[in-house]
Amino acid sequence: MSGDDGWYDEAAGPLVRPYTITSGRTPADTARLDLSTQVMTLRSEQEPAGLGPEHQAIVQLCRRPVSVAEIAVYVKIPLGVVRVLVGDLIERGLVITRSPAHHPAASPDLETLQAVLDGLIKY
Repeated sequence: MSGDDGWYDEAAGPLVRPYTITSGRTPADTARLDLSTQVMTLRSEQEPAGLGPEHQAIVQLCRRPVSVAEIAVYVKIPLGVVRVLVGDLIERGLVITRSPAHHPAASPDLETLQAVLDGLIKY
């Protein structure tokens, strides 16, 4: 039996509770991170110091844009925890985020919507 057996159970996963990872914090209202928000690590000459293993995993993963939902899957931690950790990384200037664009110009105009509705009513 190795010394690591008490810290990790293959069937149950890591025994570290989410509130331990975030020190009991919840996602900040200022950082609006929805499931599709893209997160990308800013280039740095050196590895950032003082990060926990979960923060480091996110920094490594986000060398290309990755959504918040994907981060939760790849790092295997709950979505709420990911939001807190990404918020920490934003505050430290280590990552940037981009929400999906909602361009009003890309939305159909009222005339097009009415034509679709009229077409559906006929059938």
